[in-house]
Amino acid sequence: MRIAPLFAVAALAVSSPALADHHAEAPSLAEVLASEHRADDAPRDQYRRPAETLAFFQVEPTMRVLEYGPGGGWYTRVLLPWIAPQGDYLAMQPDTGPSEDGEPSWAERFSATIAASGMAVAGDATLFESDGIPEGVEGTVDRILVFRSLHGMLNNEIADTQLRTMRRLLAADGMVGVVQHRAPADTSYARANGSRGYLRQEDVIRLFAINGFELVAASEINANPDDPADWEGGVWTLPPVLAGGDSDRERMLAIGESDRMTLLFRKAD
Repeated sequence: MRIAPLFAVAALAVSSPALADHHAEAPSLAEVLASEHRADDAPRDQYRRPAETLAFFQVEPTMRVLEYGPGGGWYTRVLLPWIAPQGDYLAMQPDTGPSEDGEPSWAERFSATIAASGMAVAGDATLFESDGIPEGVEGTVDRILVFRSLHGMLNNEIADTQLRTMRRLLAADGMVGVVQHRAPADTSYARANGSRGYLRQEDVIRLFAINGFELVAASEINANPDDPADWEGGVWTLPPVLAGGDSDRERMLAIGESDRMTLLFRKAD
Protein backbone atom coordinates (compact mmCIF):
# COMPACT_ATOMS: atom_id res chain seq x y z
CA MET A 1 0.00 0.00 0.00
CA ARG A 2 1.40 3.37 -1.01
CA ILE A 3 -0.40 6.68 -0.74
CA ALA A 4 0.33 10.24 -1.71
CA PRO A 5 -2.35 11.52 0.66
CA LEU A 6 -2.62 14.94 -0.90
CA PHE A 7 -0.10 17.01 -2.78
CA ALA A 8 -0.25 20.50 -4.20
CA VAL A 9 0.69 20.24 -7.85
CA ALA A 10 2.98 23.26 -7.83
CA ALA A 11 4.70 22.84 -4.48
CA LEU A 12 4.09 19.16 -3.69
CA ALA A 13 2.99 20.26 -0.21
CA VAL A 14 1.05 17.67 1.78
CA SER A 15 -2.32 18.64 3.22
CA SER A 16 -5.61 16.99 4.21
CA PRO A 17 -8.56 16.13 1.92
CA ALA A 18 -10.90 17.99 4.25
CA LEU A 19 -8.68 21.07 4.24
CA ALA A 20 -7.96 21.48 0.54
CA ASP A 21 -7.38 25.18 -0.17
CA HIS A 22 -8.78 26.44 -3.47
CA HIS A 23 -7.66 29.99 -4.27
CA ALA A 24 -7.31 30.06 -8.05
CA GLU A 25 -9.87 31.61 -10.32
CA ALA A 26 -11.72 28.63 -11.68
CA PRO A 27 -11.43 28.11 -15.45
CA SER A 28 -14.38 26.94 -17.46
CA LEU A 29 -14.18 23.52 -19.10
CA ALA A 30 -13.98 25.23 -22.48
CA GLU A 31 -10.96 27.22 -21.29
CA VAL A 32 -9.27 24.06 -20.01
CA LEU A 33 -9.87 22.25 -23.29
CA ALA A 34 -8.37 25.15 -25.23
CA SER A 35 -5.36 25.61 -22.95
CA GLU A 36 -1.76 25.28 -24.09
CA HIS A 37 -0.98 22.32 -21.83
CA ARG A 38 -3.37 20.26 -24.00
CA ALA A 39 -1.76 21.10 -27.33
CA ASP A 40 -0.70 17.48 -27.87
CA ASP A 41 -3.95 16.06 -26.47
CA ALA A 42 -6.48 18.15 -28.35
CA PRO A 43 -6.39 16.17 -31.64
CA ARG A 44 -8.00 13.25 -29.79
CA ASP A 45 -10.97 15.35 -28.66
CA GLN A 46 -12.80 14.40 -31.87
CA TYR A 47 -12.80 10.78 -30.67
CA ARG A 48 -13.05 11.20 -26.90
CA ARG A 49 -15.46 14.17 -26.80
CA PRO A 50 -14.53 15.26 -23.28
CA ALA A 51 -17.02 18.12 -22.99
CA GLU A 52 -19.97 15.99 -24.10
CA THR A 53 -18.82 13.00 -22.04
CA LEU A 54 -18.42 14.95 -18.80
CA ALA A 55 -21.78 16.63 -19.37
CA PHE A 56 -23.41 13.21 -19.81
CA PHE A 57 -21.77 12.07 -16.56
CA GLN A 58 -23.23 15.19 -14.90
CA VAL A 59 -19.84 16.27 -13.59
CA GLU A 60 -19.67 19.70 -11.96
CA PRO A 61 -16.41 21.49 -11.09
CA THR A 62 -17.43 21.81 -7.42
CA MET A 63 -17.66 18.03 -6.97
CA ARG A 64 -15.30 15.49 -5.46
CA VAL A 65 -14.29 13.57 -8.59
CA LEU A 66 -12.17 10.42 -8.69
CA GLU A 67 -10.42 9.24 -11.84
CA TYR A 68 -9.72 5.51 -11.81
CA GLY A 69 -6.46 4.24 -13.30
CA PRO A 70 -5.46 7.49 -15.02
CA GLY A 71 -2.70 5.89 -17.10
CA GLY A 72 -0.79 8.52 -19.03
CA GLY A 73 -3.01 11.32 -17.78
CA TRP A 74 -4.98 12.34 -20.90
CA TYR A 75 -8.20 12.89 -18.94
CA THR A 76 -6.25 14.10 -15.90
CA ARG A 77 -5.11 17.07 -17.95
CA VAL A 78 -8.79 17.89 -18.47
CA LEU A 79 -10.11 17.08 -15.01
CA LEU A 80 -7.45 18.37 -12.65
CA PRO A 81 -7.30 22.01 -13.78
CA TRP A 82 -11.10 22.11 -14.06
CA ILE A 83 -12.00 20.39 -10.78
CA ALA A 84 -9.18 21.30 -8.37
CA PRO A 85 -9.86 25.06 -8.03
CA GLN A 86 -13.41 24.52 -6.71
CA GLY A 87 -13.80 20.83 -5.90
CA ASP A 88 -11.53 17.88 -5.16
CA TYR A 89 -9.67 15.79 -7.73
CA LEU A 90 -8.69 12.26 -6.68
CA ALA A 91 -7.03 9.46 -8.62
CA MET A 92 -7.00 5.80 -7.63
CA GLN A 93 -4.84 3.01 -9.01
CA PRO A 94 -5.19 -0.71 -8.26
CA ASP A 95 -2.72 -1.99 -5.70
CA THR A 96 0.61 -2.33 -7.47
CA GLY A 97 2.20 -4.42 -4.73
CA PRO A 98 5.51 -3.82 -2.96
CA SER A 99 8.15 -1.86 -4.81
CA GLU A 100 11.88 -2.36 -4.78
CA ASP A 101 13.82 -0.30 -2.27
CA GLY A 102 14.38 3.15 -3.66
CA GLU A 103 11.84 2.75 -6.46
CA PRO A 104 9.20 5.49 -6.58
CA SER A 105 5.62 4.46 -5.88
CA TRP A 106 2.84 4.87 -8.43
CA ALA A 107 1.61 7.96 -6.59
CA GLU A 108 5.08 9.52 -6.72
CA ARG A 109 5.47 8.72 -10.41
CA PHE A 110 2.04 10.07 -11.28
CA SER A 111 2.54 13.22 -9.23
CA ALA A 112 5.70 13.83 -11.25
CA THR A 113 3.72 13.33 -14.47
CA ILE A 114 1.21 15.94 -13.33
CA ALA A 115 3.89 18.36 -12.19
CA ALA A 116 5.64 18.11 -15.57
CA SER A 117 2.46 18.54 -17.60
CA GLY A 118 2.47 22.32 -17.78
CA MET A 119 -0.92 22.65 -16.09
CA ALA A 120 -1.46 25.84 -14.12
CA VAL A 121 -3.37 24.49 -11.13
CA ALA A 122 -3.95 26.10 -7.78
CA GLY A 123 -5.43 23.14 -5.95
CA ASP A 124 -4.69 19.70 -4.68
CA ALA A 125 -4.85 16.15 -5.98
CA THR A 126 -5.37 13.08 -3.81
CA LEU A 127 -3.52 10.05 -5.17
CA PHE A 128 -3.80 6.57 -3.66
CA GLU A 129 -3.91 2.88 -4.42
CA SER A 130 -7.10 0.93 -3.84
CA ASP A 131 -5.74 -0.90 -0.79
CA GLY A 132 -4.98 2.38 0.99
CA ILE A 133 -7.97 4.69 0.87
CA PRO A 134 -7.23 7.86 2.86
CA GLU A 135 -9.27 8.51 5.97
CA GLY A 136 -12.39 10.54 5.31
CA VAL A 137 -12.75 9.64 1.64
CA GLU A 138 -15.14 6.66 1.84
CA GLY A 139 -18.73 7.67 1.21
CA THR A 140 -17.83 11.16 -0.06
CA VAL A 141 -17.07 10.85 -3.78
CA ASP A 142 -19.60 12.42 -6.15
CA ARG A 143 -18.31 10.92 -9.39
CA ILE A 144 -15.95 8.09 -10.22
CA LEU A 145 -14.79 8.09 -13.84
CA VAL A 146 -13.48 4.93 -15.47
CA PHE A 147 -12.01 5.58 -18.91
CA ARG A 148 -11.10 2.49 -20.97
CA SER A 149 -9.97 0.52 -17.89
CA LEU A 150 -12.52 -2.25 -17.41
CA HIS A 151 -10.76 -4.71 -19.71
CA GLY A 152 -7.60 -4.31 -17.64
CA MET A 153 -9.51 -5.05 -14.45
CA LEU A 154 -10.95 -8.21 -15.98
CA ASN A 155 -7.64 -9.32 -17.45
CA ASN A 156 -6.02 -8.92 -14.02
CA GLU A 157 -8.99 -10.58 -12.23
CA ILE A 158 -9.62 -7.55 -10.01
CA ALA A 159 -12.86 -6.21 -11.50
CA ASP A 160 -15.10 -7.32 -8.63
CA THR A 161 -12.82 -6.01 -5.89
CA GLN A 162 -12.26 -2.69 -7.65
CA LEU A 163 -15.97 -2.09 -8.33
CA ARG A 164 -16.85 -2.92 -4.73
CA THR A 165 -14.20 -0.48 -3.56
CA MET A 166 -15.72 2.17 -5.82
CA ARG A 167 -19.13 1.49 -4.31
CA ARG A 168 -17.73 2.17 -0.83
CA LEU A 169 -16.17 5.41 -2.00
CA LEU A 170 -19.34 6.85 -3.51
CA ALA A 171 -21.55 9.32 -1.69
CA ALA A 172 -25.18 8.28 -1.34
CA ASP A 173 -26.09 10.07 -4.58
CA GLY A 174 -22.73 9.49 -6.27
CA MET A 175 -22.39 7.86 -9.68
CA VAL A 176 -19.82 6.02 -11.79
CA GLY A 177 -19.21 7.04 -15.39
CA VAL A 178 -17.70 4.45 -17.73
CA VAL A 179 -16.21 4.73 -21.21
CA GLN A 180 -15.11 1.36 -22.57
CA HIS A 181 -14.09 -0.17 -25.91
CA ARG A 182 -17.19 -1.97 -27.20
CA ALA A 183 -17.54 -5.28 -29.00
CA PRO A 184 -20.65 -5.94 -31.10
CA ALA A 185 -23.43 -7.63 -29.15
CA ASP A 186 -23.13 -10.84 -31.22
CA THR A 187 -19.39 -11.24 -30.58
CA SER A 188 -18.44 -14.45 -28.80
CA TYR A 189 -17.28 -14.08 -25.22
CA ALA A 190 -13.91 -15.56 -26.20
CA ARG A 191 -13.33 -12.52 -28.41
CA ALA A 192 -14.95 -10.01 -26.06
CA ASN A 193 -13.54 -10.99 -22.68
CA GLY A 194 -11.17 -8.05 -22.42
CA SER A 195 -8.08 -9.74 -23.83
CA ARG A 196 -8.47 -7.68 -27.02
CA GLY A 197 -9.57 -4.58 -25.10
CA TYR A 198 -13.21 -4.90 -26.19
CA LEU A 199 -16.18 -5.87 -24.02
CA ARG A 200 -19.85 -6.36 -24.83
CA GLN A 201 -22.06 -3.65 -23.40
CA GLU A 202 -24.48 -6.14 -21.86
CA ASP A 203 -21.59 -7.82 -20.04
CA VAL A 204 -20.43 -4.53 -18.56
CA ILE A 205 -23.94 -3.73 -17.32
CA ARG A 206 -24.18 -7.22 -15.81
CA LEU A 207 -20.77 -6.87 -14.14
CA PHE A 208 -21.86 -3.65 -12.46
CA ALA A 209 -25.17 -5.18 -11.40
CA ILE A 210 -23.37 -8.11 -9.75
CA ASN A 211 -21.35 -5.61 -7.74
CA GLY A 212 -24.26 -3.52 -6.49
CA PHE A 213 -24.91 -0.95 -9.22
CA GLU A 214 -27.76 -0.14 -11.57
CA LEU A 215 -27.62 1.55 -14.95
CA VAL A 216 -28.82 5.16 -15.02
CA ALA A 217 -28.28 5.94 -18.70
CA ALA A 218 -26.33 4.96 -21.81
CA SER A 219 -25.07 7.24 -24.56
CA GLU A 220 -23.62 6.90 -28.05
CA ILE A 221 -21.41 9.98 -27.58
CA ASN A 222 -18.24 7.94 -28.06
CA ALA A 223 -19.54 5.49 -30.65
CA ASN A 224 -17.55 4.86 -33.82
CA PRO A 225 -19.52 2.80 -36.36
CA ASP A 226 -16.40 2.59 -38.57
CA ASP A 227 -14.67 0.34 -36.04
CA PRO A 228 -15.55 -3.34 -36.69
CA ALA A 229 -14.03 -4.15 -33.28
CA ASP A 230 -12.73 -7.53 -34.46
CA TRP A 231 -9.01 -6.85 -34.85
CA GLU A 232 -6.77 -9.86 -34.25
CA GLY A 233 -4.35 -7.53 -32.51
CA GLY A 234 -7.11 -6.00 -30.43
CA VAL A 235 -8.09 -2.40 -29.96
CA TRP A 236 -4.42 -1.42 -30.01
CA THR A 237 -4.46 -1.89 -33.79
CA LEU A 238 -6.24 1.47 -33.99
CA PRO A 239 -5.00 4.93 -33.00
CA PRO A 240 -3.48 6.12 -30.83
CA VAL A 241 -1.34 2.97 -30.42
CA LEU A 242 -1.27 1.78 -34.05
CA ALA A 243 0.29 -1.51 -32.99
CA GLY A 244 0.64 -2.61 -36.61
CA GLY A 245 3.03 0.22 -37.36
CA ASP A 246 2.95 1.26 -41.02
CA SER A 247 0.80 -1.72 -42.02
CA ASP A 248 -2.55 -0.29 -43.12
CA ARG A 249 -1.66 2.88 -41.23
CA GLU A 250 -3.73 5.21 -43.39
CA ARG A 251 -6.76 2.95 -43.09
CA MET A 252 -6.41 2.83 -39.31
CA LEU A 253 -6.09 6.60 -39.10
CA ALA A 254 -9.18 7.00 -41.26
CA ILE A 255 -11.16 4.74 -38.91
CA GLY A 256 -9.98 6.63 -35.86
CA GLU A 257 -10.18 5.45 -32.26
CA SER A 258 -12.32 2.55 -31.12
CA ASP A 259 -16.08 2.23 -30.86
CA ARG A 260 -16.94 2.93 -27.21
CA MET A 261 -19.88 2.54 -24.89
CA THR A 262 -20.60 5.38 -22.48
CA LEU A 263 -22.53 4.31 -19.38
CA LEU A 264 -23.60 5.94 -16.13
CA PHE A 265 -24.26 3.87 -12.98
CA ARG A 266 -25.46 4.53 -9.45
CA LYS A 267 -25.55 2.35 -6.35
CA ALA A 268 -28.50 -0.04 -6.35
CA ASP A 269 -30.76 -0.07 -3.30
